[in-house]
Amino acid sequence: MDGIYVLRGRLEELYSRNSKVYDKAIRFILAVTAFMLINQNVGFMKLAASPVASVALAVICMFLPLMVTVVAATALILLHMYSVSLGILAVTAVLFLVMYIFYLRLAPGMALVVLLTPLAFFLHIPYVIPVACALAAAPGSMVAVICGTLVYYMMEYVKKAAANMDGTGVKGILTQGTEYLVKVFQNKEMWVMLAAFIICFFIVYTIHRSSADHAWKIAIVVGIIANLVVVVGGDIAFGVHTSYGMLIGGSVASLVIGLVLEMFYFSVDYARSEKLQFEDDEYYYYVKAVPKLSVAKSEKTVKRINERQETEIINTESVRKKSGSGVGKNGKRPAPKKGQSVKKHDMREVNKLLLTQSLKRDLNRRN
Repeated sequence: MDGIYVLRGRLEELYSRNSKVYDKAIRFILAVTAFMLINQNVGFMKLAASPVASVALAVICMFLPLMVTVVAATALILLHMYSVSLGILAVTAVLFLVMYIFYLRLAPGMALVVLLTPLAFFLHIPYVIPVACALAAAPGSMVAVICGTLVYYMMEYVKKAAANMDGTGVKGILTQGTEYLVKVFQNKEMWVMLAAFIICFFIVYTIHRSSADHAWKIAIVVGIIANLVVVVGGDIAFGVHTSYGMLIGGSVASLVIGLVLEMFYFSVDYARSEKLQFEDDEYYYYVKAVPKLSVAKSEKTVKRINERQETEIINTESVRKKSGSGVGKNGKRPAPKKGQSVKKHDMREVNKLLLTQSLKRDLNRRN
């Protein structure tokens, strides 16, 4: 586990160094993925459905706030609805207008959730959305989740029914629009999914904010179980015929993403938790303090034990001649002391001279 937390710290440092670049790259990837999935599912207008148009639009959205990407995705859907029917276009535009009113009033700043919800449906992992929003966002994010879910089921209906929409004239347009509106809001699968999302969200949100040990893990597991129970119960009660493969895969993905979010947002050490008590004139305060988990990075230090030193080779004979040591005033060598050989006497003189020169050289280097 220590290695995982060290990796987390390095990723945070890497992101903090070039956050602007990474933000733009994420916006581009999110925008181009959203536009291509829209074109793949309801790409009725060939010009707007081309990959070149999707990439060009994503490049523009990359330098703008996420809300611009939501507006661009809305405009792209309306263009494709226009190619299907004017009645479908009118109803879709009214529904988008109502959603924008609720979104801007109750969940401003949740453009990312609006984009991610239909994408999660297209990728067959929609159950990730309520768990992730409950852990990392406020209750108002459920408005964005509901809007994204409604957009997905609107596109799903048009994708399946577009081949049979051949009404002409005012009466045909009104009939198509009315049928479209009724079919979308009578979709039992959509209501079961919305009920599961709302119940899962509030269970996870309530539990993960409690002071119990491992509250985030408990919230994730209980929320996923509640989600499974509601979806399976809706399948049995209303005959929704939910894909159990998607249900199991989405639940596993929810568990993994929930644990990743806990690692980044709420990594604490419950083994060192403390319970404290305070009081003032009016209240007693009972506080549970849980320290955040942090792992010190291992730093490698290289210590030089021995430095390379230059060795100076000295010719003792030349030193003796220059210094005149070993030669007397009359040009003869001084006589050695009693009991001392000539050879030992000469070597002592040389050693004294070498030691003197070595000391002088060291003093010069230090100065």
